[in-house]
Amino acid sequence: MNSQNVVVLGASPKTDRYSYKAVQQLVEHGHRVLPVNPVCETICEQQCYKTLDAISGPVDTLTVYVGADKSTELLDEILKLNPRRIIMNPGAENPLLAEKAQEHHIDVVEGCTLVMLRTQQF
Repeated sequence: MNSQNVVVLGASPKTDRYSYKAVQQLVEHGHRVLPVNPVCETICEQQCYKTLDAISGPVDTLTVYVGADKSTELLDEILKLNPRRIIMNPGAENPLLAEKAQEHHIDVVEGCTLVMLRTQQF
């Protein structure tokens, strides 16, 4: 398995949230996790970023846990980040984001990060 730089957009400190479980599982699978949450300092002992603009360096995967309204609002920041792949988790699907990402040659996957990790498809 290759370690990746993975941004978790909408990461939550609440342990019952799928975005929290994604951060936890990504760390356990050896990835460098960059959670984005405007109010938290850390999630699963990983430094949180207040905004996407605060992240520098290459991003392999952006996994989205916010609704379409929020990801549309962040569209320019997402495209500026230029991840190799965007995963839209259930409930985070956004046709506009998918279209714009593909125009920028970013792979788009509609799927569940947790399932992808569990089935070695990440």
